[in-house]
Amino acid sequence: MAKDKAPRRPRAETPKGFRDYFGADVTERKAMLDAVAEVYHRYGFDPLETSAVETVEALGKFLPDVDRPNDGVFGWQDEDGDWLALRYDLTAPLARVAAQFRNDLPSPYRRYAMGPVWRNEKPGPGRFRQFYQCDADTVGAASVAADAEICAMLSDALEVVGIPRGDYIVRVNNRKVLNGVMEVAGVLDPSDPAKFESERGIVLRAIDKLDRLGEAGVRALLGAGRRDESGDFTKGAGLSDEQAEVVMGFMAAGRETGAATVARLRELVTGSALGAEGVQELETIAALLDAQGYGADRVVVDPSVVRGLGYYTGPVFEAELTFEILDDKGRKRQFGSVAGGGRYDDLVKRFTGQAVPATGVSIGVDRLLAALRAKGRAGQQAQGPVVVTVMDRDRMADYMAMVGELRRAGLRAELYLGNPKNFGNQLKYADARNSPVAVIQGSDEAVRGVVVLKDLVLGAKIAAGASLEEWKSRPAQVEVARGGLVAAVKDMLS
Repeated sequence: MAKDKAPRRPRAETPKGFRDYFGADVTERKAMLDAVAEVYHRYGFDPLETSAVETVEALGKFLPDVDRPNDGVFGWQDEDGDWLALRYDLTAPLARVAAQFRNDLPSPYRRYAMGPVWRNEKPGPGRFRQFYQCDADTVGAASVAADAEICAMLSDALEVVGIPRGDYIVRVNNRKVLNGVMEVAGVLDPSDPAKFESERGIVLRAIDKLDRLGEAGVRALLGAGRRDESGDFTKGAGLSDEQAEVVMGFMAAGRETGAATVARLRELVTGSALGAEGVQELETIAALLDAQGYGADRVVVDPSVVRGLGYYTGPVFEAELTFEILDDKGRKRQFGSVAGGGRYDDLVKRFTGQAVPATGVSIGVDRLLAALRAKGRAGQQAQGPVVVTVMDRDRMADYMAMVGELRRAGLRAELYLGNPKNFGNQLKYADARNSPVAVIQGSDEAVRGVVVLKDLVLGAKIAAGASLEEWKSRPAQVEVARGGLVAAVKDMLS
């Protein structure tokens, strides 16, 4: 008789496109977000936590290329037949909250939110299906003073986490200006916004690829299309040479000063009322920021910023880190963008039918943390807990008392809970935990009322080849009175 097959063991691996976060990853992210939250709090923003699950209807049409309810999101149909999905970003849930609680929330409503979002997209190197975002938005303020405030707050947040002035720049543009340029170029009809919608989408994507494709590549996408090195062909917007020249002129409108850039943009949108309105808004934002001390070393007007999402209706902004790093092949390149946002006055309207102005910014948490590590501001091995070793199994209560005293004094401490038979393994464990101090008390030390403190940091220095002369004033091991345990550990840590 054949034996029944043993049940198949599950594979111990993370799902494709997902990852696990261990100690230092979690603590460094928390420290960074706490610093950002303090800036947001100082600006008067309140925290908001929304459900990780929204209805697909609430998430809306703003997901890229949605042809079916759960395309691009992790969605499912519940027992009532409603489509639900994990949130794709933190902005769509805010729009739902602003509509649902509009009679209870102050107007304008300033909020910030931090947490994971999920996207059902093809994973790749550095591209995950779950990642963290950190958003701040103002709902209910039509004035571009709200946009200027977001830019100033973003600048402060970058500096407080460790990105110094000179290593970043916040770039500001206005979709109204771009739409004005498109109107002048003949690919936008104010009386029929749906007309040329496909062509405008291609133009937006082409402008966004200027850094990667260069001027020639963008021109090709504005015209008939572009064939890449692999032979793949991307359809173009079909603009004539004259139309394309207007768009290219917009991208090259940047000048040495914000005033000069604004003046050039005003020339480019001549004849478009919407474009002129956008230029005026940029001028106002620049003036408001300048009055607060946010000059061109921190925030600049940059026509190349377009932002990809279709729901932006006015000012758009992007924070770019300007310092160089080495890529996987050892080549120098700039770190790039870590945050972006803009004004989206039509998003809440989907729920209420009434126009509700809103503006906000989203920080890519993982990218900003990677930037801090590249700058040496994060990624260092965190100090572990003081480890109290176990010499006598029948004296566990004494050892637990030591741990309790250290913890009550505000020190991070733990008792060794493995098999205490091999003392060498206990010290190996302490090293693996990056512990600075090991506390040792055998029966002889207990009788004499003392404990031994082993300086594991010094031990690691000596093992790494540090000069004994350099450390001779610091003993690697000291014996102290049991009653002075806490004070002696603090002294050794300092």
